[in-house]
Amino acid sequence: MKKFISLMVIFIIITSFAGFSFSAEKLKAAFVYVGPVGDGGWTYSHNEGRIALDKNEVETAYVESVPEGAEAERTITRFAAEGYDVVFTTSYGYMDTTIQVAKKFPEVVFGHCSGHKRAENVFTYYGRMYQPIYLSGIIAGKMTKSGKIGYVAPHPIPEVIRHVNVAAMGAREVKPDAAVHVVWTGAWFDPGKEKEAAVALMDAGCDIIITEGDSPAALQAAEKRGFYSIGYNSDGRSFAPESFLTASIWDWSVVYQDVIDKIKAGFSDWENLDYWDGLESGVVKLAPFSDFVPEDVQKMIEDRTKELENEDDIFVGPLKDQNGTVKIKEGVKMTDKEILHMDWLVEGVVGNLPG
Repeated sequence: MKKFISLMVIFIIITSFAGFSFSAEKLKAAFVYVGPVGDGGWTYSHNEGRIALDKNEVETAYVESVPEGAEAERTITRFAAEGYDVVFTTSYGYMDTTIQVAKKFPEVVFGHCSGHKRAENVFTYYGRMYQPIYLSGIIAGKMTKSGKIGYVAPHPIPEVIRHVNVAAMGAREVKPDAAVHVVWTGAWFDPGKEKEAAVALMDAGCDIIITEGDSPAALQAAEKRGFYSIGYNSDGRSFAPESFLTASIWDWSVVYQDVIDKIKAGFSDWENLDYWDGLESGVVKLAPFSDFVPEDVQKMIEDRTKELENEDDIFVGPLKDQNGTVKIKEGVKMTDKEILHMDWLVEGVVGNLPG
């Protein structure tokens, strides 16, 4: 018996030095996804952030393809009722639902992605994705031959509107007569519509396709026609190896790990927490360039990236809308509030805002 006890003591000592822990209680984090984890885009990138969490300290769960509305409310409520410490809701359309459910579960922390409503136990998170998209616009402006760049856009909300705008601003910075033609799909994830939009844009003379769709369909459509493409959300080069230039991508693990660390540290000021970081944080970035991007263009983007990491000077006037009306005067920098609520298209964008 004494020998057994001695062996147990030795085992406990060894395992403690080996990093094992039997007393620390795992945090529980739940994720509500608007699309399938295999979409290769938005939901895929969020799920990669979930996977990156340390499984020794965090227990995770998720539900994919949850429609915005009643189904989202049921899913969010179920996770909260099951005792999850934090529930991440990963679609703009979950905003009001997240706020409503959070009122019923004040002991649970909720994180809503891309929205602007917060509460005592609800924080918001996103990133300055417009920065890498602006850089991708510069790449497109340098590489287009026709001067026409296609943009496959989902919904006309401020988030997407500013992305379309910066793509045009970046392109016209290096090619003043360039134009970004936009087609709206009306869906976050719809491979069929994304492909149709890309085809329509190429039929209209666009020789580079930028997509903000959640699937690689637009990339594949561009490759089939022999045109270059720029992706979104995740590095999609495997879907279009003969046309892919780069992609504006997310690294959500930066946010998710920080939230877990905050909970462990006893953080409580959730209502005033809003992640809105840029290239300097690593939450947004450009995917590695493919060999199709010329070295001088790569160098230009690398230099511009360093400048943006030190000072974000993208939304600085003069900025005009599609009609040529000055919206932001020369030398004036748009505030974050103005950027977050952008509802007009800049000069150089061809296409209208639905509705």
